[in-house]
Amino acid sequence: MNCIVAQSGGPTAAINASLAGVITAVSEHSEFDILYGAIHGIQGVLREQFQILSDKDAAFTEQLMLTPAMYLGSCRYKLPDPDTENAVYSQIFKVFERYEIGAFFYIGGNDSMDTVDKLSSYGQKIHSDVRIVGIPKTIDNDLILTDHTPGFGSAAKYIATIVREIAYDSYIYDVESATIVEIMGRDAGWLTAASVLARTGTSLAPHRIYLPEVPFHTENFLTDLSALIGKHRNVVIAVSEGIRDAEGNYISATEAAADRFGHAQLSGAGKCLENLVKDRLGVKVRSVEVNVLQRCAAHLTSGTDIAEAAASGRYAVERAAAGETAFMSAIYRMSDQPYRTEFTSVPVSEVANRAKEVPREMINDAGNDVTDEMIAYLKPLVVGENIPQFESGIPDFIDVSHLTRH
Repeated sequence: MNCIVAQSGGPTAAINASLAGVITAVSEHSEFDILYGAIHGIQGVLREQFQILSDKDAAFTEQLMLTPAMYLGSCRYKLPDPDTENAVYSQIFKVFERYEIGAFFYIGGNDSMDTVDKLSSYGQKIHSDVRIVGIPKTIDNDLILTDHTPGFGSAAKYIATIVREIAYDSYIYDVESATIVEIMGRDAGWLTAASVLARTGTSLAPHRIYLPEVPFHTENFLTDLSALIGKHRNVVIAVSEGIRDAEGNYISATEAAADRFGHAQLSGAGKCLENLVKDRLGVKVRSVEVNVLQRCAAHLTSGTDIAEAAASGRYAVERAAAGETAFMSAIYRMSDQPYRTEFTSVPVSEVANRAKEVPREMINDAGNDVTDEMIAYLKPLVVGENIPQFESGIPDFIDVSHLTRH
């Protein structure tokens, strides 16, 4: 039988490694024949927009492993409730039948797992034999039932690196200053927490870390920052884009809109705090919004992350070949030192539409820093370096002309 793989949601620097894992595993399994790649997620299935991936060689997958974003492209397409609207599901499963599909692999985050769950439910209702499998990714690290999510470790490594670089940049002038670094994290502060790894024995930056899991108090922030500037002169603050006050209002320079999944689209927490500090404290202040850079830095990926992302794809294929369906491949951590993990299957119905927040015990009592438990959790995830291929001094990524218009 044949199978289809697709990617969805926001990109990461490791999601193509999961795709490479799927390609490699399918080529090694007698259970499967042709592997189709759907262009632009589940919409590519609906449009029958496919690329054959089963004829790719080792050189292709090696380059794919260290190419950022999504080779197959993405989508933000929300499937309707399968209990009330069957037309789109009927169309998808007719495509599966037409192409003799025995397994469908969807690489993505929380919304993608919602798609996997809905397709699984419909498949069970019509007694389909197609195995529907979720392969996790997200820099937000907010999927439940897995210790961490492929894609997070590389983003965490990038955040820790650039916060350390920003700190060194801030130290050069003999003037009081505050630098506020805004990091992705609408509802979960895992990525902002990773900035703690920027600290050294001589550099305490980031001096404070604010996550969305704890209410943000403006006056406490200003008082704390003023004292820090008086003590250290140059202060670096890390904040999640989703920080909010005790009433649940986002600390943002612009009003939060919502996407089609109902998630707030945020912009301006750092700029809002920059203006506040400028008005109230009168010190030199700048805000830095890292934005998409934190999810596409293929030149600074984590060795642990890339290896686990590829292994996650391979594991999904192996379990599907064994007959499993309606699951997500997950990572179970057995120990921090030495770092040991194993892969397992978890029901995708228990993952979809749920978010994993940073546990309160990983945040200090004052709500402005993280604990040693968080540091121990993070450290193994950023270990190891990957050097992409270079051409004329610039990283040489895989050709994605099938996603571009000329």
